[in-house]
Amino acid sequence: MFSGCLVALVTPLKNGDVDYDKLRELVDWHLEQGTDGLVPCGTTGESPTLSFEEHEKVIATVIKQAEGRVPVVAGTGSNNTTEALRLTRFAKDAGADGALMITPYYNKPTQEGMYRHFRTVAEEVDIPIVLYNVPSRTGINLDPETVARLAELPNIVAVKEASGSLDQASAIASLCDITILSGDDSLTLPLLAVGGKGVISVVANIVPRDMKAMIEAFQGGHAQRARRLHLKLFPLCRAMFLETNPIPVNTAMNMLGMTSGEVRLPLCEMSPGNQSKLRQVLTDYGLLT
Repeated sequence: MFSGCLVALVTPLKNGDVDYDKLRELVDWHLEQGTDGLVPCGTTGESPTLSFEEHEKVIATVIKQAEGRVPVVAGTGSNNTTEALRLTRFAKDAGADGALMITPYYNKPTQEGMYRHFRTVAEEVDIPIVLYNVPSRTGINLDPETVARLAELPNIVAVKEASGSLDQASAIASLCDITILSGDDSLTLPLLAVGGKGVISVVANIVPRDMKAMIEAFQGGHAQRARRLHLKLFPLCRAMFLETNPIPVNTAMNMLGMTSGEVRLPLCEMSPGNQSKLRQVLTDYGLLT
């Protein structure tokens, strides 16, 4: 259902508030660039610090601006099952095409607890659900066997796999036929090689055409072209994690004149040294002169 280059959309800020006009501009820009799907209110979209009101308004704004031209997969996860239900119900009612649900963080549930968490939302809200596994952020790994159990539920359709382990992705692919989407830009091509269908991408906030071209090259059987694009993208992908995401991508977008580059506390501006490194990577890529 979901494939290709989906963007983990930033939430632009202006003087501490969500800049909804700029958000609409970014949606339009992605549609012009050929981005295959929009994913608002993920980690890249400041989800940990958005209020419920802002979270819902960002989702609704993106859905309205997209006008059904590409799928919108709204971030609705929480470590509180009741909150996840509330956000997922809102996303469905607002017209989202799917919901991205992160594994519960901090309280570190067991595999059975995570299974029941996702199953509860899937049974209560009839919307396609993309599981999101990012152990480096949450402190918990969603094991392949648990993914396979969840894939038996009809509306759990995909997993954003950001464990950094190709073994994990391979294990998932061997156990079930759920759609696997990369959650690590630099591992997208290797993940495609073991059965992945696309990426929910941070770097696509600035170079969606190139990320999409790499995926399409691989899917079209043009392995050498896909490899060349992967190697071109690789330094830029890595630079997006010079500091905690979404600090670098917002800083890069500011350098490129796309947004203010603001992030919310407890995140803060990028260190001068890493700004210099980032600027050099953008220059080497040809985005800055």
